[in-house]
Amino acid sequence: MPENQNEYRDQRLANMAELKKLGYEPFGGAFQRTGRLAEVRAEFRDGDTVRVAGRLTSIRNMGKTIFADLSDCSDRFQIYIQKKHLGDEPFDAFQLLDIGDHIGIEGTLFITRMGEQTIKVDRWHMLSKSILPLPEKWHGLKDVEARYRQRYLDMIANPDMRVIFDKRAAAIAEIRRFLRERGFMEVETPMMQSIPGGAAAKPFVTFYDALASQMYLRIAPELYLKRLLVGGYDRIFELNRNFRNEGLDRTHNPEFTMLEIYEAYSDVNGMKELVQSLIVNVAQTVFESLTFESQAGTIDLNPPWREVSYRDLITEKMGADWFTLPLSAAQQRARELDLDIPTDWTMDLVTHEIYEKVIAKTLILPTFVTRLPAALVPLARTCADDPTCADVFELEIGGKEIAPADSELNDPLEQRRRFELAAGTDGNKLDNDFLVALEHGMPPAGGMGIGIDRLMMVLCSVDAIRDVILFPQLRPK
Repeated sequence: MPENQNEYRDQRLANMAELKKLGYEPFGGAFQRTGRLAEVRAEFRDGDTVRVAGRLTSIRNMGKTIFADLSDCSDRFQIYIQKKHLGDEPFDAFQLLDIGDHIGIEGTLFITRMGEQTIKVDRWHMLSKSILPLPEKWHGLKDVEARYRQRYLDMIANPDMRVIFDKRAAAIAEIRRFLRERGFMEVETPMMQSIPGGAAAKPFVTFYDALASQMYLRIAPELYLKRLLVGGYDRIFELNRNFRNEGLDRTHNPEFTMLEIYEAYSDVNGMKELVQSLIVNVAQTVFESLTFESQAGTIDLNPPWREVSYRDLITEKMGADWFTLPLSAAQQRARELDLDIPTDWTMDLVTHEIYEKVIAKTLILPTFVTRLPAALVPLARTCADDPTCADVFELEIGGKEIAPADSELNDPLEQRRRFELAAGTDGNKLDNDFLVALEHGMPPAGGMGIGIDRLMMVLCSVDAIRDVILFPQLRPK
């Protein structure tokens, strides 16, 4: 703790001790309010009495009168304390308060000569003493990570940041409303799984003592949601937390929010219409715009959105002869793009590295990238006209993958073959329970995952995922 902060803390502790001597307990109980400050302002009538509570954010002492600002999550309101009206002892005690203290106010509404709505304090109540001082301006901090480590202070000192999380909450509520209106039911599936499936990612490992077994935090809920399709639900979604034991960067956090959607008797085209309608609706309803700014450029969400095949994007960047090159020549050409390409990588892996590291970040406007290599999407159907391509899309917006979607594979024999190929000799990686479920008959379906954090990055016009997650993962101090 900085030395000057110790001094402030000592002074505040001294003020707290004096308040206690005067009969003001520093940490009070519940306080019934007339309403939030924004509600009081909206229903303001000169002469009405109100009960409000909040944090003191400024104090202007003028001797026998004090003006102060009280803030809650909704607004800021000026309060006026007059010694002869309040009484000597309550007034003197009020002078022991510090910025950051929570107090309750009983008072009368009036308008000052300057035209500001104000509460004249009749009585005040101590609710919570702030022992440490609040920051004045976060933009002066050199340690940027302090904003993430102490998000609570960031939200007090930087109201604009709180707007992002207000919008995020409103967007998630609107997503739920939109899907329910379309007949989708929200479900919950296990976050702890005995076999991590549904995606290619490194899981977090834990141990369940009661069953004496190793467990994994889920990397995706897909295999459980498909069990529900087998069970008879035809439109389902889950707003879930997924966990992947991988890197931290501007677009990745190891714990992230995913919206996963499945619709029986649909396909990838149904998902295309659904995601476009959903995102446009959220943008218009919550953000009141279809145009957003990013470091990469202006993002226009007005439909229809572009559709382009994976193969066309690759040949446009790497040359028309790319898919006829010998593997060694393709690896070398990829290395000329400053990509790290191991010698044992297949053509599919080399090609996908080019797509992910070089091409995807150039797709600023909403783009459905279709027909990815089937080998990369083991849970999807193949295209009817080319079994080497999967009937899928990846939706890219602002140079970030927002939503992959598939026409789901419902052939249990083919799914088993693919799982066995991926598992090799390790039979423990094979989710037999899921395969047994498929053998009972899963209807054809469209499925999709939408990365909520990345979508919020687009809609809130921010370029770091940490800015849309209340408590992002950080390296230990």
